[in-house]
Amino acid sequence: MYTTIRSIVLWAFIGVINTLIWVMVEILISVFSHNGRRIHFYCAAPWSRIILWGCGVRVEIDGLDAIDREKSYIYIPNHMSFFDIFALLAYLPVDFKFIFKEEIMRVPILGYAMRKAGYISISRSSPAKARRTVKEAVDMVKKGSSLVMFAEGTRSKDGLLQPLKKGAFQFALASGAPIVPIAIRGTNKIMPKGSFKVKKGFITIQLGMPISTINYKRKTMPELIERVTGSLRTMLEQED
Repeated sequence: MYTTIRSIVLWAFIGVINTLIWVMVEILISVFSHNGRRIHFYCAAPWSRIILWGCGVRVEIDGLDAIDREKSYIYIPNHMSFFDIFALLAYLPVDFKFIFKEEIMRVPILGYAMRKAGYISISRSSPAKARRTVKEAVDMVKKGSSLVMFAEGTRSKDGLLQPLKKGAFQFALASGAPIVPIAIRGTNKIMPKGSFKVKKGFITIQLGMPISTINYKRKTMPELIERVTGSLRTMLEQED
């Protein structure tokens, strides 16, 4: 009962009110920022940090020395909870854009904020629109932004890594950007898939070594997927 009441209070005050405040700040910043970079660092990151702090969630990130923060990458994390998004926004200190399912962009207020930040939606119903999205995302990468894609396609119920879908790897091959696997642990204990209850907890984010995509083609994409999958599994199996 305590967890239920606490979760309702958290979603009402930290989720809704916090979001409304930062959306207003975002509208002001968007006047001066047309590529979403300022919105990412000055709105999305603090918005997420407040949510994590209010929910009693601590985050530790490791492996940042493996990347060049000024370089573009395709980040591929595992996915277990909505708190994966909050943790990455708050603690991955690079300019990146999420690629989400189109349905998420339809969420009132939040969808508006994500569009202003330059996040990209993928249409599964229109191949033509999907192709335009790929071109838009590749152009962003070439202009200096990184992409974050949950290649499993949906959150894992049991915390185990699901098969990685081809979409994220198609973006990587089209852009020529290296892939950075990211292992996130602990978010499924804070708020698992299918639950709105939020528990206090600890999240770890581990960045793997960048994997070059230059020598991979469409025919050898399965080898690239296997390599990224192996990196993620190795990191996820490490003991705390």
